Amino acid sequence: MMDLNKLYEWCSIPMEELLDHKDRKVPLRIVEDAAELGEVMARDLAEEIKAANLEQRPFHLIVPCGPKEWYAPFARMVNEERISLKNMICFHMDENLDWEGKLLPEKDPSNFRTFMHTYFYEAVVPELRVKEENRHYLTPDNVKEMSERIEKTEIDYTMGGWGQDGHIAFNQAKRSPYSVVTIDDIRNSTARVQENNIDTMIALAQRSFGAGWQFMPPMSVTLGAKECLKAKKIRVYSATGSWKQTALRVALFSPLTEEYPMTLLQEHPDALITATRETACHPISEHPEWEFRGIAASRKDGRE
Repeated sequence: MMDLNKLYEWCSIPMEELLDHKDRKVPLRIVEDAAELGEVMARDLAEEIKAANLEQRPFHLIVPCGPKEWYAPFARMVNEERISLKNMICFHMDENLDWEGKLLPEKDPSNFRTFMHTYFYEAVVPELRVKEENRHYLTPDNVKEMSERIEKTEIDYTMGGWGQDGHIAFNQAKRSPYSVVTIDDIRNSTARVQENNIDTMIALAQRSFGAGWQFMPPMSVTLGAKECLKAKKIRVYSATGSWKQTALRVALFSPLTEEYPMTLLQEHPDALITATRETACHPISEHPEWEFRGIAASRKDGRE
């Protein structure tokens, strides 16, 4: 279990000290707001693709459905700067499923494939788009095939967000007391179908459906951490504010822990976390007067 005193210590660090903190374990970039994050996220990817095109090599990408701020800026950059996506090969990292582990209807708002088709692929002019045969969607029926394909492929770039429990793709902390999963298990996990954690469903429902958890798909198919983390570069982003603040602090300062799979970024040689100012803040850092039962450390002058 997470050491509550250490968690309190990490959450107490003022946002302004995160970038230069001596104990930070993963590179961090802070941007102003969601609009800037979308521009930065799109520019990061666009420049990687341009470099690959210049070298006349294919560009292998593990791509998420979200954060959603970057799709419009990316399409604009590609179209205006005439960046060809013809040599880009995309592996989609996850997809929502219904209670039977089946794909959602095409028009379901939680259908990742429909969203990506509309806002990632079709938003680009036809002559620059990713080729149809280079779009690899994950389904309940092709998990083994996708794992084997990615295992044999040199992945250039994995991008995405992180969840309230630090999940990347749908590599979540395990909640079942009858199924103990270690950090090694998560590190070596591969593509699979699984049930989504209740807290993941609530977090997503709050963001998308007015906390109507009844509308949330209860299952997903996801690439494993082993596949997502094999890329040469990993870039994760969030503009979701309070839902992601504690997970960010854990990712930056905690030892590796299965409670927050995102801590595995600490092992990668080229990982970067980008957060908005709201996401990088933490309410505990702003309230030195707060006291919590079970916290042994006392604060002096508003600081640890």
